[in-house]
Amino acid sequence: MNTDASSLGRCPECGDQIPETWLLVEYEKDDGSEGIWAECPVCDDVVAPEQ
Repeated sequence: MNTDASSLGRCPECGDQIPETWLLVEYEKDDGSEGIWAECPVCDDVVAPEQ
């Protein structure tokens, strides 16, 4: 597992790490927490990375 600080998390589809450079959108959820959407460079899907 990659512990690189520049990773957004892992793709819920393929499990690979998603680099920060693939971030698409940051937003605030209804509960006040931060959410993000990113494109996975491996499977080419837009996903919410998992920590």
